[in-house]
Amino acid sequence: MLPVDHRLRDSADFSAVLRSRRSGRAASKLLVVTVSGSGSSTSRAGFVVSKAVGNAVLRNRTKRILRHLMATRLAALPAGTDVVVRANPAAAGQSSALLGAELDRLLAQAVRTAGRRR
Repeated sequence: MLPVDHRLRDSADFSAVLRSRRSGRAASKLLVVTVSGSGSSTSRAGFVVSKAVGNAVLRNRTKRILRHLMATRLAALPAGTDVVVRANPAAAGQSSALLGAELDRLLAQAVRTAGRRR
């Protein structure tokens, strides 16, 4: 599970990551990953799973899978990194292994993009 101090919860925090000029972004058919430096000492992650993904059961299942996958990957990110992961409708019902591989690829790409903008 993702510890509470590693979660983005405020809409202001989500907006700060998504609107940052120094953010890195990577997208695919399944996910959109946005990475930004927050200046804090801990890395944090937030998830956006809209109603377009499916009913409440599918949305919550997708969110739980992404949260679990992200918990194991936060330590590998640079300190003070904020990540917003948005699930596209195609992510509904996908396996954890497929979402994990896609998350790894997009995280690496977004961190590289953010690094070039700093």
